[in-house]
Amino acid sequence: MKALFLSALMLIALPAADVGQYVCPPCDMPCDARVFDRPGACPACGARLIEKRPGGAATDAPVDERPKAAILIFEGVQIIDYTGPYEVFGQGGFDVYTVAETKGALTTAMGMTVVPEFTFADAPKPDVVIVPGGDISHPIGSAVTLAWVKGQIPGARHMLSVCNGAFILAKAGLLDGLSATTFYRAIDTLRVEAPKTRVVSDRRFVDNGAIITSAGLSSGIDGALHVVSKMLGQGRAQAVALHMEYDWRPESGYARAALADRLIRNIDLGDIGQVTVLRTEGSTDRWDIAASVRSDLRAADLMEKVESALASGQWTRIKADKTPTGMVSAWRLTEPGNVTWNGRLSIETDPAHSNQLMMTMNITR
Repeated sequence: MKALFLSALMLIALPAADVGQYVCPPCDMPCDARVFDRPGACPACGARLIEKRPGGAATDAPVDERPKAAILIFEGVQIIDYTGPYEVFGQGGFDVYTVAETKGALTTAMGMTVVPEFTFADAPKPDVVIVPGGDISHPIGSAVTLAWVKGQIPGARHMLSVCNGAFILAKAGLLDGLSATTFYRAIDTLRVEAPKTRVVSDRRFVDNGAIITSAGLSSGIDGALHVVSKMLGQGRAQAVALHMEYDWRPESGYARAALADRLIRNIDLGDIGQVTVLRTEGSTDRWDIAASVRSDLRAADLMEKVESALASGQWTRIKADKTPTGMVSAWRLTEPGNVTWNGRLSIETDPAHSNQLMMTMNITR
């Protein structure tokens, strides 16, 4: 009885909770600024409301004190290149905004319309600058854009390029003497156009300190999370990735440009008929492709076309044989460093469809 009396007394002695002491965890949506008088779920984003710290706010710092992340956009910008990092930095509590040469509406890759918030002339000074890729023909040919990008280096803590946005940094002279990566299909081109840069193909992003380059498309999310971890700590970056339901694995070593299909991906079958890829999968050590081909070509004619493409890619045919329903050939390629690859190409006629061929290609090292 005494214990019950003391418990009741303690409850009476506790101060009543102040009205309006529950907030939405920062998610860079308008609901960040709302305050609720009871716990539960945010009616706007569905997040579980948390108790507001005494004297605190819904965000870790007032908007004017949050680190600023400026995202360059331009006509033909790749959507995920800039929206992926936008989401990461927004979730991380940054003040994120878009910047362009002019304030007119822009059309992104795949037709999204976006209106930049600022121009080069009136944009706030950023702590982080994100340079995405896409159709980069205008930014690399614009002296004004290149000057703005280069001019952010003295004040910004980090500059992150995404995909072929690395070419914009290279054109601005910012990659000389550094290591960098880019979109997997543009690796060789960057080596030619940026001869003073060590271009790597086995990294999802490359950190030079102030300047960080990421590979293609979704790699920008990894690069952005890396910047958040550098500026605000590993825990903050991990929390952002979890909230985004993004499987962030900084040490995974995954890099699209390092996969084995780089040795066969340039085979162009666009003029032979309708090609349906049934399977394309592998790793850095092997690759398997299976495709259905609807064409008026015979198996021998298709084999000749594919073999010609393989030969132009430095593959050497070792032998070729006929099968009851088609043809098969064996190939070999030796890369620098004396790495040898073996390949097998098979093209068979589908007995149930006279104008349909089945093509398989396998390479291993």
